[in-house]
Amino acid sequence: MSLTLSRAGRTRAALAAVAVATLFATSACGSDGGDSDDSGSNKSASGDGPAIFVVGGKADDPFWSRVKRGADDAAEVVKAGGGSVTWLGPKNYDNLGPDAAKLLETALSQGADGVVGPDWVPEAQDAAFEKVVSGGIPLVIYNAGGQDAADKLGALNYVGSDEFTAGQAGGKFFGDSGQSNVLCVNTLPGAANTEARCEGIADGISESGGTSTQLPLPSSKFGDPTAVAQAIKAALLKDDSIDGVVTISAGDATSAATAIEQGNVGDSVALGTFDLDPDQLDRIKDGSQLFAIDQQPYMQGYLAVSMLYANIQWGLELPQKPLLTGPAIINADNVDLVMAGAEAGVR
Repeated sequence: MSLTLSRAGRTRAALAAVAVATLFATSACGSDGGDSDDSGSNKSASGDGPAIFVVGGKADDPFWSRVKRGADDAAEVVKAGGGSVTWLGPKNYDNLGPDAAKLLETALSQGADGVVGPDWVPEAQDAAFEKVVSGGIPLVIYNAGGQDAADKLGALNYVGSDEFTAGQAGGKFFGDSGQSNVLCVNTLPGAANTEARCEGIADGISESGGTSTQLPLPSSKFGDPTAVAQAIKAALLKDDSIDGVVTISAGDATSAATAIEQGNVGDSVALGTFDLDPDQLDRIKDGSQLFAIDQQPYMQGYLAVSMLYANIQWGLELPQKPLLTGPAIINADNVDLVMAGAEAGVR
């Protein structure tokens, strides 16, 4: 797999792999994963272990189902120690930051001993995160916010991809592949991680003299394939100099593929996306999509919960900060290696 990590990043990844192997060896979880405690109970049944709360995305979001799969598997270790893991997610993404802040408040009100959460919209969420830390509750930031957010909030660590770096990797790949004018479609404008992705794309493609502009769409259109496809199609037909499209989610990439096909511009517009699902892999395999940028969401859920539990129980803490899970560029050269993970529900 073509990783776009620095030497330091590769060292972190290797150490993370050792940590994962150790955690799997000490757990009793099977290949089908465990079940997080979604009952909303504020403590584990036995009361002997910590109650860990994980704030994440919607339950029916394909990306977040993989994060949750990782958290579920790590929950087996927590449950074996008498603890519990409760997953909290919003019903939709229309009011993402404030809704996430409410979920953090819910975790506090239900007696959380540890919290894992993404810092999607700092101005809306940070006050709630500060309540977590000021209450002496260990916190891990994951998926969004980066190490800067973890340091600012007093979290143990950040687990995830550096979104700007991931965008740079995608922009450079576009440039190396011959694209010079890329449209970055953002269906969650204002979210720190998606804004950083589009900024990184622009920075990365600039190395080869290319440019990138953002197409922000209302967050209410996230998950609406028809609306997203129509907006992208209109942008492509308005500006025939666009020769690349990148989306901030795998679902939006499918909408973009529809737009490219309906606009009859498949011969001139290359498609890329952040994150992946089986549809993206199939298109990369058949040559109709150029690449996907994988942040390995399963590892985000697994490592964040495992690391938090180990810290609460035994005071263990990794020196690698941040603990990066990507980016990895998936293209025609390595797509076959990734498909097995997708079939298992972890890629």
